[in-house]
Amino acid sequence: MIKSHMNGMAGGNGVLYPIIGFSLCVAFTYMSFGDMWVDIRGETKLSFVERNGTQFMVDGKPFNINGWNSYWLMDHGVDESSRSRISAMLQAGAKMGLTVCRTWAFNDGGYNALQISPGRFDERVFRRFCCTGLVYPTWLFAVPPGAPIWYLSFNACAFLWQSLDHVIAEARKHGIRLILSLVNNLQAYGGKTQYVQWAWEEGVGLSASNDSFFYDPSILRYFKNYVKTVLTRKNTLSGIEYRDDPTIFAWELINEPRCMTDASGDTLQDWIEEMSNFVKAIDRKHLLTVGLEGFYGPKSPKRLTVNTEFWAADLGSDFIRNSKISTIDFASVHIYPDHWSHTPDFEYKLKFISKWMLSHIEDGDKELKKPVMFTEFGLSTENKDFDPSQRDRFYKVILDIIYKSAKKQKSGAGAFVWQFLVEGMEKYNDDFGIVPWERPSTYRLFTEQSCRLARIQGALPSQKEHLKRLCWQRR
Repeated sequence: MIKSHMNGMAGGNGVLYPIIGFSLCVAFTYMSFGDMWVDIRGETKLSFVERNGTQFMVDGKPFNINGWNSYWLMDHGVDESSRSRISAMLQAGAKMGLTVCRTWAFNDGGYNALQISPGRFDERVFRRFCCTGLVYPTWLFAVPPGAPIWYLSFNACAFLWQSLDHVIAEARKHGIRLILSLVNNLQAYGGKTQYVQWAWEEGVGLSASNDSFFYDPSILRYFKNYVKTVLTRKNTLSGIEYRDDPTIFAWELINEPRCMTDASGDTLQDWIEEMSNFVKAIDRKHLLTVGLEGFYGPKSPKRLTVNTEFWAADLGSDFIRNSKISTIDFASVHIYPDHWSHTPDFEYKLKFISKWMLSHIEDGDKELKKPVMFTEFGLSTENKDFDPSQRDRFYKVILDIIYKSAKKQKSGAGAFVWQFLVEGMEKYNDDFGIVPWERPSTYRLFTEQSCRLARIQGALPSQKEHLKRLCWQRR
């Protein structure tokens, strides 16, 4: 009945096809995904994070961060089978009172690459079409003569799935802000190695050295094009350009930059200056950081004893010099004493943490006059004497120092554990990853930190309901 009736209409007036097809597509999409659309465009209100001296500010109030790393979010947005983990992780972070997640906004050259080659992007990774396995009536896909091109696009798929777009929209829905890193110093997910390889393959590369990423004109152009594409990207879910979206806490230029072919640090310094100016020329609304590990270099001789070992001064980076650039809004530091030191003693590692963090916080207060964020910290399961209880002690030292800094309005503005996962993610785990709720004592450490910081600065609107449950019962 329906099929013959539609055939009759087609013969009489083909113009009804696009109208009917579009209407059914909209109806199905609304019924299936309407709640998500409402959430994305609905009540969650976020303001841009600003900086006032050594403090972050939101709506005129101090903002100290209890955050975490889930680098894998965008990668999981490409495949429908794994996309639910994005929502699960962001929702879990919100329920813990956490406020900022640091994640990758890059995937260069490899599997599910966002940037396939210089200037060529896989729109699936920005956004993905997915028909959700629904079987449509065959007449729905019959394209009448003269139908506009958008007819097929609307009928070919019921819903537009996003990857990086989806991550940002989901974060907003849960009141979580994001630090988005733009490239990797390491080879994982492409990184500077991929950029150098691209230049070499095109016959324009100056050197096969990975460090040519920081000075080769062709590679600088590749990276600037990528940065501009990301910053000016219009989110297909929210309609907001990334540079205008307060869900993004900050941009990070590069994860853990090192330029070992120039221990003086001049090459990396020039790159940071050039790229930070480029970012700020496009986007002055968001904060910007480098992505440093925090090692002191030859321009900071009085601080060299704070480094774990002598080699740390020869990596081409320099915490104070790199972070002092006017276009860099806050400093970033990582904490991995078990990977940086040959000393296996756990008590030594705890002492190092305190010395390392307090030194950088003092630099933020006196030298940089900017906030300092400890954007990665972790303790490896591969240590010979590893015991899960050591992690709790390790984490507690870090969280306590951040709490004390917040109480005294010092520059230590936040800490981000590496890394949080949800269940069933063994493939993405490393020797630092944890599912936080699987160990109650660890879970309590992070939720208590959320409560302690909220008592100092007040709860954000997105935190209030969660903190009622977490904090009031502990009084």
